Amino acid sequence: TVAALNQLLPYHWSHGNPIDIVGNASPERYAKSLEVAMKDPNSNGLLVILAPQAVTDPTKTAEQLVAFGRNSGKPLLASWMGGEDTAEGEKVLNRANIPTFPYPDTAARMFHYMWRYSYNLRGLYETPILPQASEPVSAQRAEVRERIVAARVSGRTLLNEIESKELLAAYGIPAAGSHIARSEAEAVHLARASGFPVVLKLLSNTITHKSDVGGVKLHLDDIGSVRRAFREIKETVGTKAGPEHFQGVSVQPMIADDGYELIVGSSLDPQFGPVLLFGAGGRLVEVLGDRALGLPPLTTTLARRMIEQTRIYAALEGRNGRPPVDLAAIEHLLVRFSQLVIEQRWIASIEINPLLVSEARIIALDARVILHDASVSTANLPRTAIRPYPTRYVEEWAMRDGTVILFRPIRPEDEPLIVEFHGTLSEQSVYLRYFYPMSLDQRIAHERLARICFIDYDREMVLVAEHTDHETGKRSIIGVGNLLKVPGTNDGEFAAVVADGFHGQGLGTEMLRRLIAIGRNEKLDRIIADVLPENREMQRVCQKLGFRFRRSFGDPTKVEFDL
Repeated sequence: TVAALNQLLPYHWSHGNPIDIVGNASPERYAKSLEVAMKDPNSNGLLVILAPQAVTDPTKTAEQLVAFGRNSGKPLLASWMGGEDTAEGEKVLNRANIPTFPYPDTAARMFHYMWRYSYNLRGLYETPILPQASEPVSAQRAEVRERIVAARVSGRTLLNEIESKELLAAYGIPAAGSHIARSEAEAVHLARASGFPVVLKLLSNTITHKSDVGGVKLHLDDIGSVRRAFREIKETVGTKAGPEHFQGVSVQPMIADDGYELIVGSSLDPQFGPVLLFGAGGRLVEVLGDRALGLPPLTTTLARRMIEQTRIYAALEGRNGRPPVDLAAIEHLLVRFSQLVIEQRWIASIEINPLLVSEARIIALDARVILHDASVSTANLPRTAIRPYPTRYVEEWAMRDGTVILFRPIRPEDEPLIVEFHGTLSEQSVYLRYFYPMSLDQRIAHERLARICFIDYDREMVLVAEHTDHETGKRSIIGVGNLLKVPGTNDGEFAAVVADGFHGQGLGTEMLRRLIAIGRNEKLDRIIADVLPENREMQRVCQKLGFRFRRSFGDPTKVEFDL
């Protein structure tokens, strides 16, 4: 049994050793063993197994476990084997909220699920890094969007390789340069200009998998091989699919296979909408089946979690004398790719295969993009399972002294800026915001800030005012406004605080005005808040914006605004 459990339990749970006690152990001995195991700092959780013998008392043993396990602070699971003979003991354990399982392997599997849950939760609440390319949408991305619309208007649902790589480039994803050759002579000319060896690939507006129709020719070292490759692709496509599916070839340099081939993609799930894929790529992608799935949008931390879930991750870290690849660069690429999937909603599926990664570079060798067909309208485009960053609420605004700041929703990457922001608040500002003198250590605890910075934009909006020092380029947050949907109602509760050095600039009024506008856009019925009687400045702001007041002597003033 111990050997089987050691195979089932993930290594995170198996630091301690099993405690084996004799079959005729009394309830007191079980309890003592549990006490010893609970105190062991190397144990993360405990599984108590009882297989009854003639002298075993399952019910009293269960009662002893309840007494010792109630306040342990560690998960306690039990496997009371024996069916009817142990049923009474199981009831005792269940009444004390100790789960029981008829077989130990089921309990071991439950430990694995618990570890996986905590692992995923830690990933959500780790502070990620903001990739530079995920900042404002570039003009290049707008051009790509126009080309996608133009392709749909013309009746096409497939972007060719050149168009697909331009799409990737707009999101900072490096791709091997390709040029279109409509004729054999053009292919030769481009091959000479590129330098041998080169690759020729089928250019088609209809065929998605070029290799299936002989549409890829590698290692072409001279003019003769380029001519032959062009003819063979044209003839093979004509035979297997029809001459109308051949629009020429793309010519690109043959890139040395000095790294690992990966696949990055996205396709639609009926329930979750766009789902991301990462794993081992190349020609054997379907044979290997080494992949991890995720939901957009990604942060760098969530991207790393996807990478870690694949078998090829061990190779990417460096094995057998080969140096590791730049994992941080792959994380940032996945974040940008997830942003592409969110922003370009007319894409039904997209695939980069292979994505060649090595110590020196990351480059997409091939890409395929399929669009929604004409039957899909803007109204019924699939939604992402996780609401993406609400860029509609990003806007510049000038304070009374002319200083321009940026209002925007908070991001998970903002935690360090929020820590600095709390360091600028006076005790009075803290008291008026939180109704008691919360210490700085409490306010900047990671567990607390992670839940403020990493939010579900469907249920909560945190708006920050960002100031950039034009001399140093340093960014700082100088105001924070929260709008939280009240559970069980369609009301939103607001709170706001401005850094002491920026009082009197109209920032608080503008923050609340924008929270009201957000409440309207999010279809709330009203916005409410409690304001301390001594917080006269906030009361003046609320009065100016048209809030109703309900005052009670000695209690916070309740303010309401109907939307």
